[in-house]
Amino acid sequence: MSIRRIGLVVPSSNVTVETEVPALLGRHPEARFSFHSSRMRMHTVSPEELRAMNAQRERCVDELADAGVDAVLYACLVALMAQGPGEHQRTEAAVTEQFAKAGQRPAVLSSAGALVEGLNALGERRIALVTPYLRPLAEQVVEYLEAEGFEVVDWAALEVGDNAEVGCIPGDRIMAAARGLNLAGADALVISACVQMPSLDLVEPAEAEFGIPVLSAATAGAYTLLRHLGLPPTVPGAGRLLASPA
Repeated sequence: MSIRRIGLVVPSSNVTVETEVPALLGRHPEARFSFHSSRMRMHTVSPEELRAMNAQRERCVDELADAGVDAVLYACLVALMAQGPGEHQRTEAAVTEQFAKAGQRPAVLSSAGALVEGLNALGERRIALVTPYLRPLAEQVVEYLEAEGFEVVDWAALEVGDNAEVGCIPGDRIMAAARGLNLAGADALVISACVQMPSLDLVEPAEAEFGIPVLSAATAGAYTLLRHLGLPPTVPGAGRLLASPA
């Protein structure tokens, strides 16, 4: 069985995506993966630091091109959504072009685009969100998803600005935020709209409690990576998005 190489472009202070995405793909029954990261400096989740971080993208892509990856995930959802509607498409196109100049054609994806793709795959339009961001950035995430055709019926911002602290948010705080949402009109819940906020162990318990599909930036990223690598997007214990088809 050949090993698929996954490239991750991550904020320097992010530790969760390199834990949760490998944990998810490690459960896949038909494939094996290796993971290779390149980091962009970022400590505070603010518009200024996000723009400065995005400016480091080309160096990261060059580094991953040296590794000959089969797929690359630009793994910072808010970094793209904060730049305005459609930014994931523009960034994915620019990264694809940069790889092409190096003679490579990996699948090029982003956490922002993966969340959109995952929600579309579920066929749900009315959604609720839990985010770790300060309120102005959370509002931009809501606006971005609404520009993609979703109706955000309710959302929560945990107001954590330090990205290292986002990676330490306890699961009970996330679940408390989810329980505080008005889910009466929601068809799906995004329990973590951030690849740095840990949530993998919450997805299936939250589905059982709330009775609707629950996904996260990590499960959406895993789904999209598998689909674009031509593999069945099926992982046990990761919620309805990655469940085996009936």
